[in-house]
Amino acid sequence: MKPNEFDEGKVLLFDKPYKWTSFDVVRKVRQITKAGKVGHAGTLDPLATGLLIVCTGKFTKRIDQYQGQEKEYTGSFFLGATTPSYDLETAVDQHFDSSNITEEQIRDTANQFTGEIMQSPPLHSAVNVKGERAYEKARRGETLELPPKKVTISTFEITEITLPLIHFRIVCSKGTYIRSLARDYGRALGSGAYLASLCRTRIGNFLLKDAMAVAGFAADTQVGN
Repeated sequence: MKPNEFDEGKVLLFDKPYKWTSFDVVRKVRQITKAGKVGHAGTLDPLATGLLIVCTGKFTKRIDQYQGQEKEYTGSFFLGATTPSYDLETAVDQHFDSSNITEEQIRDTANQFTGEIMQSPPLHSAVNVKGERAYEKARRGETLELPPKKVTISTFEITEITLPLIHFRIVCSKGTYIRSLARDYGRALGSGAYLASLCRTRIGNFLLKDAMAVAGFAADTQVGN
């Protein structure tokens, strides 16, 4: 492809690699395509994998449109412990006895989190607080109070239970933090939980199965040839 094709506008679907930031993917696409404008439509945490939409050139104007669409995730919660970041980014800080929790309770509790709910973002998140990311303040040990916001979870399905792991499929609105859901879900069970794994499988009508690997894109794209 020629460089001007990317400047005219492309929508690229990637399967974000584990431990890459969303901006790592954007930076790599910019390097490969030499496009003047490159952006992503919805951040994925470094420890998450799955669908990341990257827009180039004139199609960067569509980013807000894509970001606002419904999203689907699969993954797992670890039941019986918590971490400050609500995922594996930080070490376990508390353990809980979850031996009396039944599979019926695990499935029934998921139903409490469907529909419109109020959810507080994780302290270790990219939420802007007075010009600085919340995670930067959290990593310095500062105390933060992030106001809750309304999100919609249309599907919260428990797909498998292999304790201490609880596997799920979730369909939700823009702005939903699955890490926060892990925290709140663990509390509702009278225990604790953190996000052990996460994969985004859909954004609107865009599907993970149609996404490409970053390495494959780099090998297949020869700008200017």
